Amino acid sequence: MRAIRIDQTGGPDVLRLEERDAPAPGPGQIRLKLDAAGVNFIDIYHRTGLYPLALPSGLGLEGAGVVEAVGEGVERFRVGDRAGFCTGPIGAYAEMAVVPADRAVRLPDGVSTEIAAAALLKGMTARYLLRKTFPVKPKDVVVIHAAAGGVGQIAVQWAAHLGAVVIAVTGSPEKAAIATRLGATHSFVLGRDDIPARVRAVSGEGAAVVYDSVGKDTFQLSLDCLAPLGVMVSYGNASGPVPAVEPQLLSLKGSLCLTRPTLFHYTRTPELLQETADDLFGVIGSGVVTIAPPARYTLADAAQAHADLEGRRTTGSLVLVP
Repeated sequence: MRAIRIDQTGGPDVLRLEERDAPAPGPGQIRLKLDAAGVNFIDIYHRTGLYPLALPSGLGLEGAGVVEAVGEGVERFRVGDRAGFCTGPIGAYAEMAVVPADRAVRLPDGVSTEIAAAALLKGMTARYLLRKTFPVKPKDVVVIHAAAGGVGQIAVQWAAHLGAVVIAVTGSPEKAAIATRLGATHSFVLGRDDIPARVRAVSGEGAAVVYDSVGKDTFQLSLDCLAPLGVMVSYGNASGPVPAVEPQLLSLKGSLCLTRPTLFHYTRTPELLQETADDLFGVIGSGVVTIAPPARYTLADAAQAHADLEGRRTTGSLVLVP
């Protein structure tokens, strides 16, 4: 089979496509013939070494396809079932992947494998952010950074459905227009608009919660958007990791709460994983959330996909198609 591998950390040029033996599923595992693999910022963190990997390594945590072999003891899946995964193991940038059966989810008939590969990680991230980390209620003022990105597009639609006042922050007027079309109440442009001032003009005291995947470049700005007792949810590092924070700063800015969540902890059991996925599939199936067709790249073009994502030249989701 063909697979993307890295021998060292660095830029997109370290990605290489090579031939490898087809993996055999062990006890408790399934082998998927992948139709698509999701491309996510965490893959860039792995490639650059921000999140260290044992090298050499594959890349990619998210994929979907058809079960073509099952290991001993697997009862949840049969050959021919459609399934997806998004919390590892690493190696989804490939034609096949072996996955623990308890880390895979069944796909409903109404969700294609390509849409699953585009939406599982991003959609389940949006789900835990909006439903668990800070459960959004009607009339809550929420700020969503990178609102035209993969997680952002889903979160804007879902938060609007929950009745929130959704303030979208994007990197360009064109991306702001996308967020508005998806249901954002207000859409502002980073670098053009004074975001904290605009948020307070809309909300009075400030936002109840800020969902920030950008990291270093927006962290202080995000704190300044919050009302007293507000919640700062820092869940990504697109611009680099956030510097160390003195707890006293949170007190001075209004007795704020700060959390740095990850999807794995919200899906740490097979039951929680499937529950999270089913909630996502429910809002997709009902039309509450529409997943835009992902930008498609071949495995051979994985480096270009990384360059485009890292350069913020994309909106929505990206997938690699074997």
